[in-house]
Amino acid sequence: MDINDLIQKAIESRSRARAMYSNFQVGAVAVSRSGRLYTGCNIEVSSYGLTICAERVAIFKAISEGEHDFSAIIVVADTEAVCYPCGACRQVITDYAPQAKIVCANLKGRSEIFNPSELLPHAFGSKDLK
Repeated sequence: MDINDLIQKAIESRSRARAMYSNFQVGAVAVSRSGRLYTGCNIEVSSYGLTICAERVAIFKAISEGEHDFSAIIVVADTEAVCYPCGACRQVITDYAPQAKIVCANLKGRSEIFNPSELLPHAFGSKDLK
């Protein structure tokens, strides 16, 4: 699938976001190396600490279905610049999709591609737990 098609899938997923408090809707797609797509949207609750981001929904959905190897993670929101993953999502991406390309996009057609290490340099990870 081409990058623009993946961004469009993330935009479709964004439309299902439950962002009744922040009104900041985010959509994401986790692409497995086997070619399967897992979509996610942010889901807010009144206790903000329990809110989950679109990227984590997509990645956790994939993991719960047995996927463990990702080629790309796409994230999109209605922002001026591209939408970057938050710190918690960067950590999850570093742990579960360390080789994936991270496509950060917005609704205006702009996108940038990163490696997880570019988004979270000097990341804490499993190597630090040994």
